[in-house]
Amino acid sequence: MRKRVIQIGKKTGYVHGKVQMMRIKVNKSGRPARMRRVAAVPAAVLAAAVFVSGCGGTSPQRGDGSVRIGVSLYDQYDTFISELMASFNGYVDNRKSEGVDIATIVQDASKSQPAQNEDVAEMIENGCNVLCVNLVDRTAPTEIIDTARKNDIPVIFFNRELVEEDLMQWDKLYYVGADAFQSGTLQGEMATEYFKEHPEEDRNGDGSIQYVVLEGEAGHQDAIIRTEYSVDTMISNGILLDKVGYAIANWNRAQARSKMEQLIDGNGSGIELVLANNDDMALGAIDAYQGRGIPTEEWPAIFGIDGTDTGLEAVIAGTMTGTIYNDKDGQARAMEALAYALASGSSLDNLQLPDGVAMQDNKYIRLPYEKVDMEKAKDYLSK
Repeated sequence: MRKRVIQIGKKTGYVHGKVQMMRIKVNKSGRPARMRRVAAVPAAVLAAAVFVSGCGGTSPQRGDGSVRIGVSLYDQYDTFISELMASFNGYVDNRKSEGVDIATIVQDASKSQPAQNEDVAEMIENGCNVLCVNLVDRTAPTEIIDTARKNDIPVIFFNRELVEEDLMQWDKLYYVGADAFQSGTLQGEMATEYFKEHPEEDRNGDGSIQYVVLEGEAGHQDAIIRTEYSVDTMISNGILLDKVGYAIANWNRAQARSKMEQLIDGNGSGIELVLANNDDMALGAIDAYQGRGIPTEEWPAIFGIDGTDTGLEAVIAGTMTGTIYNDKDGQARAMEALAYALASGSSLDNLQLPDGVAMQDNKYIRLPYEKVDMEKAKDYLSK
C-alpha cells in the first residue's frame, strides 16, 4: 500500500497499517476516482488526515480569502527535498502566526508520475487554490498542466526543472529552483582549486587525475549537466583527467555505497577523485571507503552538491572534501511567498524574496549555488 503523507504544521504522520476496507470515490465528473485504502490508524491521526486532505474546502474556486497549498513531492525520502520542506513549513507557520488562514497538504508520489498526476487532480478537486509540484518526470508535466489549466489553478514547479517549452504553455506556470549549469561549474572549479593546491593528490604522479562519477539518474537533465560541466570546467582550467569509472546511483546514498564498492574493487587505490551529483551519493562513497576499512589518508577527494545537513557535517569532519550549497531555505522562502501571492491574488511585484533574488520573465525564480569548504560549512549548517 502506498503511504499518504499528511502534513500538519511541522508534524508529518503516515497513514499506514492493516487495510480495513476499500471504497470507491466518485469525482465531480462522475467517473470513479483512484481507489483508496482506509488504514488502521489512531483516531486522532485519522481525523487530522481527513481534515487536511481536503485542503480545507470542497471547491477549487475559493472566495473566502483562505490559502490552501497542495504540495506534491517526487520522493519524500530525498534528503534535500525533506530539508527544503522543513524550511517551507516554517515559512507557512510564520504566516499563520500573523493571523493568515493558510494550510497545506503534502503528498508523496513515491517516484511514480501516474500517482503524482492523480494526487494533483485530487488536491485540486478538494479545494487547493495553488499547487507546488516537485516533478517525478521532468519531461512529463502535460497531464498536471492540463488539469491545472482546466481548473484555473496556478502551478509552481520546484527543484526538478521541466522543459522550457512546457513551462511556457500557460501564464500561470512557474519554476523555483537553481541553475544546474552553475552547480556543475562550481563543483569543477572547487575540484580544480583543490588539486592545484594539493599536487601531491596526484598519487601515482602521472600528471592526470583518475576520477569516477556518481550520477543521479539515467537521462536526467540536472544529472547530465552537473557531470558535464564539472568535468569540462576542470579540463578548461588545465587539469588532465582520466575517467576510470562511472555509475548511476539515483541520488541515493545506499545505492552509491554499493556502486562505489564495486568501483573500489575494480580500481583499488587508483581513484583520486569522486565527483558525485549530490551529497547523498558523496556520502555513499564515504560509506564505501569506511566499510572497506581503507585509511582516510588513502581516500580520493570526494565532492558533492546540495549542502545538506549531513553533507555539511561530512565536510566539517573532513571526510567530504567539499560541496556546493543549494539554497534550500531560499528556495522554500521564494516558493511560499509565490504560492501565497498567487492564492491570495496579491501582486507578484512585491514578493518577499531573498536578497539579490528576483523573478525572471515572470516565470523563473532561481537561487544561486555557492562553494562550501570546511571553513564555510559551519556557517552554512546554521542557516
